[in-house]
Amino acid sequence: MPPKVAELLAIQEDAGHVRNICILAHVDHGKTSLTDSLIASNGIISARQAGKLRYMDSRDDEQDRGITMKSSAIALIFEGRELINIVDSPGHVDFGPEVSTAIRLSDGAVVVIDAVEGVCVQTHTVLQQVWPHAN
Repeated sequence: MPPKVAELLAIQEDAGHVRNICILAHVDHGKTSLTDSLIASNGIISARQAGKLRYMDSRDDEQDRGITMKSSAIALIFEGRELINIVDSPGHVDFGPEVSTAIRLSDGAVVVIDAVEGVCVQTHTVLQQVWPHAN
């Protein structure tokens, strides 16, 4: 069952229980599929739809092209007491400013690397963008 608004508001009262996490990777390495799976874990979408729905790609052109062009965020509850704001970012080099903005807004990042393709050009680029912001 999806979290209720009252639950989200209660957790937000203490900023120590809120984290902003950006999902980064080369284009087509699974950022949006991972985000769909995380959304499904909160009961917002069906687990069957995860990876197919592209929930965070809300624009028609994103759905048509099958790529993320604008960063999107969603609040998810973790273990009933932590609020994780997930930011799904684009992977295509043409949308680099969107990635830079998502990184600056985030407390941390998850870097997704395709097991078959491995580290690619855009993987290096996002790591270079993140590294100056690491503490």
